[in-house]
Amino acid sequence: MQHSAAHAYQQVGKQTVSPRVLEANLLSRAAAQLQMVRDDWDNRRHELRDALLFNRKLWNIFLTSVTGESSQLPDKLRENIANLGLFVMKQTVSMQDSPVPAKLDTLININRELAAGLRASRPAE
Repeated sequence: MQHSAAHAYQQVGKQTVSPRVLEANLLSRAAAQLQMVRDDWDNRRHELRDALLFNRKLWNIFLTSVTGESSQLPDKLRENIANLGLFVMKQTVSMQDSPVPAKLDTLININRELAAGLRASRPAE
């Protein structure tokens, strides 16, 4: 994994997609990386660190964005995303401290569910 989450965000952002689709694509990419490690643990466990790092950097971007003063999201949504981000960070630390393939399921599911929600929702008009 040569690209950081921030670099991936910039590269995908160069395409003409909405911010929601961009975020959904990056969440899906992070989920896919974690899923590959989970599905082939014996052969890909060495990729765990990079997959967790990509996911953590992506969530750090989300946390920074929603907690920043320039965020235009409603306060309740900002709070929910921030709480979810903190949970993701705690799960990541837990996985790093005690790597067990099944523990990746939570991170994978959160990313996939949020990506699906971003793809399904329409921007406020």
